[in-house]
Amino acid sequence: MVTYKEIQQYVKNKYDYSVKTCWIAHMKELSGIKVKISHRRYDENVKTNPCPENKMKDIKEAFIHFGMLKK
Repeated sequence: MVTYKEIQQYVKNKYDYSVKTCWIAHMKELSGIKVKISHRRYDENVKTNPCPENKMKDIKEAFIHFGMLKK
């Protein structure tokens, strides 16, 4: 299984910006990939830092690159 750090590094190298781990978790949820709930999360149903729409495509592309999703 690919790590959040690997996804962050891939996006940083390809698109030249840093990705927050909460954005990756949000995108996993939207993509139907099982994700563990952070112990720091106050409410399972509330996202304090959802992934911005303009970053979603890049993170999804990283998922495809690592074989987490099919094209």
